[in-house]
Amino acid sequence: MATRLNPYLRFDGSARQAMEFYHSIFGGELKMNTFGEFGMQDTPQADQIMHAQLETPDGYTLMASDTPPGMGYNPGDTITISLSGDEEKLKEYFTALAEGGKVGTPLEKQMWGDEYGDLTDKYGINWMVNLGGLG
Repeated sequence: MATRLNPYLRFDGSARQAMEFYHSIFGGELKMNTFGEFGMQDTPQADQIMHAQLETPDGYTLMASDTPPGMGYNPGDTITISLSGDEEKLKEYFTALAEGGKVGTPLEKQMWGDEYGDLTDKYGINWMVNLGGLG
C-alpha cells in the first residue's frame, strides 16, 4: 500500500461548516463523525466534529476536526495548503476559496513564470495556488 500525506485541519467549533464549504468547492465524498458518536454525548462538544474526511475526484484528501477539550487553538499559524498543477480548475478553486476570505496575493503571473496566488479563507486556513506551464 502506498503512503499519503494528508493535511489535517483543526477548527474551534466550525469544522462542519468548513468541511461542507470545501466539499462544495472540490466535490467528492465527505464523511463526518461527532464527539458524541464516540462516547462524549453528554459534553458541550457532543455535536462538534471529532473527525471529518473529504476524498475528492481529483485525488485530494482533506481531514479535519474541532479542537478537543484541553487543546490549544491558534488558527492559521501552523498550516498552509498548497494546490498546484496545470489545470484551469485551480483558478475556480482559488475564486471559491477567496469568497468571504482575504486574498494576500492575487492569482496572476509571477516572476518565475507561473500564475500564483495566496489567500486566507473565511475559516482562517491559508491556501497557496500555483498554476505552472500556462505559457
